[in-house]
Amino acid sequence: MNLKETHTSFDAKLFLKHLTPKPGVYRMLGAKGEVLYVGKAGNLKKRVSSYFRTAGLPPKTQALMAHVCNVEITVTHTEGEALILENHLIKELRPHYNVLLRDDKSYPYIYLSNQDTFPRLAFHRGARRAKGRYFGPFPSASAVRDTLSLLQKLFRVRQCEDSFFRNRSRPCLQYQIKRCTAPCVGLIDSDTYRRDLRHAALFLDGKSGEVIDELVQRMEEASQALDFELAARYRDQIASLRRVQERQYVSGDSGDVDVVAGVSQGGTTCVQVFYIRGGRNLGNKSFFPRAPADASPGEVLSAFLPQYYLGKDVPQEILLSHAVEDQVLLAEVLSSQAGHRVALNNRLRGERARWVQMASHNAENALGLRLASRMGVQRRLEALQDALSLDQLPARLECFDISHTMGEATVASCVVFDNEGPVKSDYRRFNIADITPGDDYAAMRQALRRRYTRLKEGEGKLPDLLFIDGGKGQLRQAREVLEELQVEGVIIVGIAKGPDRKPGMETLFLSGKATPTILPGDSPALHLIQQVRDEAHRFAITGHRQRRSRARSTSVLENIPGMGPKRRQQLLKQFGGLREIARAGVEDLASVQGISRELAQRIYDVFHSAAN
Repeated sequence: MNLKETHTSFDAKLFLKHLTPKPGVYRMLGAKGEVLYVGKAGNLKKRVSSYFRTAGLPPKTQALMAHVCNVEITVTHTEGEALILENHLIKELRPHYNVLLRDDKSYPYIYLSNQDTFPRLAFHRGARRAKGRYFGPFPSASAVRDTLSLLQKLFRVRQCEDSFFRNRSRPCLQYQIKRCTAPCVGLIDSDTYRRDLRHAALFLDGKSGEVIDELVQRMEEASQALDFELAARYRDQIASLRRVQERQYVSGDSGDVDVVAGVSQGGTTCVQVFYIRGGRNLGNKSFFPRAPADASPGEVLSAFLPQYYLGKDVPQEILLSHAVEDQVLLAEVLSSQAGHRVALNNRLRGERARWVQMASHNAENALGLRLASRMGVQRRLEALQDALSLDQLPARLECFDISHTMGEATVASCVVFDNEGPVKSDYRRFNIADITPGDDYAAMRQALRRRYTRLKEGEGKLPDLLFIDGGKGQLRQAREVLEELQVEGVIIVGIAKGPDRKPGMETLFLSGKATPTILPGDSPALHLIQQVRDEAHRFAITGHRQRRSRARSTSVLENIPGMGPKRRQQLLKQFGGLREIARAGVEDLASVQGISRELAQRIYDVFHSAAN
């Protein structure tokens, strides 16, 4: 491109001649004054001049400059200020040629109040103004719900609202299913409750090893006192904690770390973020930022990191799959914002290199699924998100249906879908009993109560969306059951059949929304809802239920060289049983006193040789 006027009112040569060498932000404008691109520079004159070179511009820059009709600048005191301003303008203006992070919502936390005699654990999103502790951030609302459900199972700390807690005269259902110790009616003293609360906080801090050691000691004391029921409870707690402690290579390290990896394929980019807090993997999240087709993963990460981290909580270290532009500057700005040192590293060895490799593999898998399902389930889920005005893409759907013949042999079905389609291993059927024949409301209440009582006990995952085949009446039944079980964060949708039960005329009733929703007959969202509803109907009618055979494990520890009676006993105590030993990884086995890494590898190989 020659150094000439790109628009009748813009003299590029004169503009560059008087451009300052100070740091700042530049905005490339189109013919209508729209912002096409926002960038920052430590030297505005040098950076902006590079766009007007006569040759050697990358194709994507050439495409940009073909539309540029003006350039505006904002001078800042430092390059760090320019980075912050650039991030703000990109989020506000969303220029076409910038890499854009579409998911910019706040992330959820677990909140522990500290103002009550019996504090509660709760889901929290938004400003953290209330007094207490906040654990997180978690990658998604479902990750928080799963963790809260696990905490309720392990430590029985209350999670009910204060208004509900203060007006109880007798224990609620949570006490009956052993998910709460009923502090509302004085069935537990404050000291014992605080001990359970301390265990929950230690677990959230990534110090589950301390909790396990204390529980092992209490289990032995209960066993010596011949209180075998209490000892069995401690054993189950230990087994559950050990199961959570499986860390997918994240082991033996403390502190807060994020692992960020980017991959590009077919004009689409995926950025994968793993969240490690207190040495424990809290999960991961996939992002698909809008980027130029030929943008490299390093370029995408350079744009992603400021948009994602500026204005949010930042961990002590961020591990990267690729080097990024202005890496030192970004680390300085994030450190200043966070109030502690933040390190950005991409040259890694050993365990940290494996973490990045794990994140890269997950990014590749997520991108492959995205590309494969762009016209399939993923597209329909995105349409469903828009149609129902959801905050985030639903990751798990469940649908219930009732089937009977004149009230005889009533069966309720539950089918499950995720971002890959049907999850048939999670399908369930319920044989309904002890109701008035033909009472569909009572059948739905029984099925929902049985299903979500089991989920509250830790058998499975809660859905993001719950579909009910029926109208307002069935929707009300579902809402009442979930309120009774204190299941929060699940959106309920009733699917009422249209006139003459004709497909494409369905009416949707959403919990908390007064007016019904009717989607066009060609809506991908409606097609997904119909597919889920029809699958629930088919499963209920045919009565087919998948039955899983429980594999019986036999003890093979005696046949492992180096495994004497004391080590076998230590392993069984620490993991709570042979099944949990079989589930453990090498790092988890090696964390037990007296078990070397070599021995841990032999144990692991024995239990997994059949799978290989």
